Amino acid sequence: MKMNVTVATVALALSLTGLTVQAAPEYKIVDTIAIGGDAKWDYIYADSNAHRVYVSHGTKTEVIDTQTNKVIGTIANTMGVHGIAIAKELGVGFTSDGQTNSVSVFDLETFNVRSTIKVGTNPDAIIYDNATHKLMTFNGKSNDVTIVDAKTLKVVATTPVGGKPEFAAVGLNGLVYFNVEDTSELLTLSLKTNKITKRISLKPCEEPTGLAMDEQQQHIFSVCGNKMMMVVSLDGKIIAQPAIGNGSDGVAFMDGYAFSSNGADGTITVVGQVDGKFQTVAWIPTQLGARTIAADPATHRLYLPTADFLPAVAGERRQGIPTTFRVIVLQKQ
Repeated sequence: MKMNVTVATVALALSLTGLTVQAAPEYKIVDTIAIGGDAKWDYIYADSNAHRVYVSHGTKTEVIDTQTNKVIGTIANTMGVHGIAIAKELGVGFTSDGQTNSVSVFDLETFNVRSTIKVGTNPDAIIYDNATHKLMTFNGKSNDVTIVDAKTLKVVATTPVGGKPEFAAVGLNGLVYFNVEDTSELLTLSLKTNKITKRISLKPCEEPTGLAMDEQQQHIFSVCGNKMMMVVSLDGKIIAQPAIGNGSDGVAFMDGYAFSSNGADGTITVVGQVDGKFQTVAWIPTQLGARTIAADPATHRLYLPTADFLPAVAGERRQGIPTTFRVIVLQKQ
């Protein structure tokens, strides 16, 4: 009910200003996938073609079938896992394991780990480019990007970035875009040269983390710690900075909209175009702690991991309650 009122209020406000907007998407929670175990997680990744969602879970990675919303497997011993990437044509997937400064290479059928690759210190985000068969880890403590040939599983380059890299996306013409959290920048990496080709200031954005891309319209969406989303063209021009909620660590793009997952508020902020300009068009209630997000365009669903939390302690990060770890599923209405 709250969601419908919020969407209607936004639409009314836009109509009073004389602006036109396509009806904002309405979503609601339709399922909860109980996982349990330690209440530790980071990124979640949707492989829409294979009908799977992979969610990091502290020392392991869970695999969910999106047709049944059931856990169908676990990738064990991915210690301090942050992110997941898939190379379907090679029959393998990869996880970035922060505790061991390595990548686990797992079989897509059995979920067994085949091998590991040493990379930079505290690998966080991880992405794969099927055009070049290159895998990249974005290493939060060594402040660099490790580039791996996914066919040979050999490191081919280590590229310094001058700050703490966060999430990334593969664009056109062999270019990779990623946020640098402590310098408030968006960087471009060429997979032809394995070098940084452009640095774009995202200020007034502070601490950019999650990033998503609209390849067709050539826009990048970066979410910031000071409750704004930076919309950037691929040539580096900042187009808009709409407001989002608090505590966002992820953003997904689907059906023409960017969805910011705001863990501290328990909301999703929806950003879309109004008369050709990017604006906040809706707020969707989720649950506290749901700060990362994956979108499945095949089903028009959003997946967000979260848990229940112990009472807050001053100066400390709130701790999740063991056994309450879960993934909530939102369906487009």
